[in-house]
Amino acid sequence: MVPLLLVLLLILVLFGTGFAVEALWYIALAVLILWALGFLFRSSGSRWYRW
Repeated sequence: MVPLLLVLLLILVLFGTGFAVEALWYIALAVLILWALGFLFRSSGSRWYRW
């Protein structure tokens, strides 16, 4: 019974880690796109970022 629970726990941990890593890739891609759009559509003479 204990080995079965350990395997199920391992599966849950690996599934959660895989989901988190994939979500971070999507977040990084969205930030990159926003950065590129801000760089391309900047007004002349001003900074391309707002911070």
